[in-house]
Amino acid sequence: MDPFVLVGDFNFYLRKMKGDFGPLFCFLVICTFALIMKERNRIEVCFTPGEYEYFKGEYEIVVVIDVLRATSAICAAFDNGIKSIIPVPTVEEAWEYKKKGFLAGAERKGQIVEGFDFGNSPFSYMREDFKGQEVVLTTTNGTKSLDVAKDAETVVVGSFLNLQYLSEWLVKQEKNILCLCSGWQDKFNLEDTICAGAISDFLISSGKFTSEEDSSIAAKYLYLSAKDNYLGYLKSSSHRRRLKNLNLNEDIKYCLTPNQTDVIPILKNGKLVQL
Repeated sequence: MDPFVLVGDFNFYLRKMKGDFGPLFCFLVICTFALIMKERNRIEVCFTPGEYEYFKGEYEIVVVIDVLRATSAICAAFDNGIKSIIPVPTVEEAWEYKKKGFLAGAERKGQIVEGFDFGNSPFSYMREDFKGQEVVLTTTNGTKSLDVAKDAETVVVGSFLNLQYLSEWLVKQEKNILCLCSGWQDKFNLEDTICAGAISDFLISSGKFTSEEDSSIAAKYLYLSAKDNYLGYLKSSSHRRRLKNLNLNEDIKYCLTPNQTDVIPILKNGKLVQL
């Protein structure tokens, strides 16, 4: 239930009870309500990695989101049976791993970096020879966010692909949660924010979470506007147009189709593994 609706209902019943039960009873009810509200955990949204410093240290769980396409590709990889992924922020680090014989992928500005065999298309990770393998990956935005958040108590990967399963798991954790959107080169983008809004809306509706930041409220209402047609809503988004110009329409459709997997990648000792 929306906390604003809850407060409105409470005020209505409080006025009614004042006439029926007296001030002492009303005082006890107010104290109980305040305790319930205080005990709720927070779910908030950070629009870009550059803003993470303002939220750092307040949340036990950070959900890193890069819908187009890094975190979608990571979810697809684990759904396909990959063993682990080592996310690195720079091409140079990925290249060092590649020289050591690792399977290594690199993407910049939507394209595979020269010298690498794959980037961050989810379809790249559906290859049969990737099953049971350890892969190194660097991307324009998503692996940067993972690096920024790596010191949090728990870091997990979110996308539309694992939206329902991840949201249900988060509700059970009963901890403060931050959705960290990767954006595009440290700028706001729609698709990550809408995904974060979907997670926020689910957690707030559970009655166990509340939001205080304007970024979280904005993300929630963007999601409510877009939820019936993600593809249509995001038709004019900057990164969708960028990928479309690179003939990556199938990637876009796949990444914007929710609830295709029940995997939750989690960062452990510098590696993403399946929870």
